[in-house]
Amino acid sequence: MSSPRRDDLLGELFRNPLDPGYAAAAKRRGDAPPPRWGRWVSAVAMLAIGFLLAVAYHQAVAGEPSASKARDDLVADVRARQRTSDDLQRREAELRAQVDRARDDALADSDSATRLKNLAAGNGTGKVTGDGVAVRIVDAPPQVDPVTGRTEQENLGLVLDRDLQDIANGLWQAGAEAIAVNGQRLTATSTIRAAGGVILVDFRPVTSPYEVTAIGPADIAGTFGDSATAKRFKRYIEQYRMQFSVKKRTNLTLAGAAEPPLKYARTPAPTTPAPASAAPSGGPTR
Repeated sequence: MSSPRRDDLLGELFRNPLDPGYAAAAKRRGDAPPPRWGRWVSAVAMLAIGFLLAVAYHQAVAGEPSASKARDDLVADVRARQRTSDDLQRREAELRAQVDRARDDALADSDSATRLKNLAAGNGTGKVTGDGVAVRIVDAPPQVDPVTGRTEQENLGLVLDRDLQDIANGLWQAGAEAIAVNGQRLTATSTIRAAGGVILVDFRPVTSPYEVTAIGPADIAGTFGDSATAKRFKRYIEQYRMQFSVKKRTNLTLAGAAEPPLKYARTPAPTTPAPASAAPSGGPTR
């Protein structure tokens, strides 16, 4: 008896891949109706899932107005407090001007008045006027993905607090006599820091565009424009698409800053030392 050819075996395997016994068992299971309890379990599960989805949707929709109202109330509270702070700052400036006028009247035609004005201009608490320079720096626009059209989260062209610090230090080095950042006058105790993504100058927020104005010698604009700090920011224009410019200004007026709260050290009052106790007689003590 001749053995079957190999191609016949392979053809039979591809034509009937499942054993006839397995095929018969699968057919019997398919013909049998599913148990009734299985249908009830499926129906209850579908009803439970639908009920949970309906409850979740109702809670989300019902909670949205309260969350939106809380957010609106918070924004309104912040704006109200900002207006109050602005009003207090204006009132402070008015009172300071009244004090300055009263002081000038009391010290009229004396060297003391001139000396006080020079000291106030030097420490940043007095208003100054003169020629100088204005350095303007602006955040780069956010980059947009050309494929998806979405705005990228990371923006390397944002102005940082240390950028304003470098510009201010560069202007001092160029001979500036008075500097202000977005109108905030810098003093010997001023700070430029970042908090929560916002730049603070003496704890007051400043936003882009940033303008650092300075009063100084006639060549301060050229001196600062040729400095290493200015050259570095000019490179940022090409790398990060930031905006940076240095322009000469005439007849600038920089308002005085609020007088900082200073703390003074005091010598403590002398204290009388307590008398030393004498050792009791009758032998040494331990």
